[in-house]
Amino acid sequence: MVVVVEEVRDEAADEVVLQEGEHESDFETDSEVSSTFSDDDDFSPADETIYERITALKDIVPPQTRSKLVSSYQKATSWAWWSVHSAGNVAWWVSTSALLVGLPLALAIEDETRVVQQEREMQMQSAGQQQLLGGPQPGQPQGVLPPGF
Repeated sequence: MVVVVEEVRDEAADEVVLQEGEHESDFETDSEVSSTFSDDDDFSPADETIYERITALKDIVPPQTRSKLVSSYQKATSWAWWSVHSAGNVAWWVSTSALLVGLPLALAIEDETRVVQQEREMQMQSAGQQQLLGGPQPGQPQGVLPPGF
């Protein structure tokens, strides 16, 4: 008596719903991968690249988890791109506003400070001339030199 074992495949289990951006090659099975690398005699781990090692791990992670990971990665990169773009826009607004408003304001303040300084110098000069022309100041005795002469 001979027993024949026949594999019956369930067609519903073979159907994989592909999300946007996914390809059937993303969901290779172990048998497809093992048939591709059937030459175990020529295999050398030293010759394997990091990319090949990472793609070999693809069968360990289920397709649904992989699609969730890809979706999360795409959301994170789009959020990062948006935040960098927004930060650039904010920097542009702040710098142009500072140049258009702040620079003229700073120049006006500096000009006003210079005018006030000149007025003080003129007042000091006129006070000095009055002192020379007007005689001794009150509180200073006549005929006595101030200390330091």
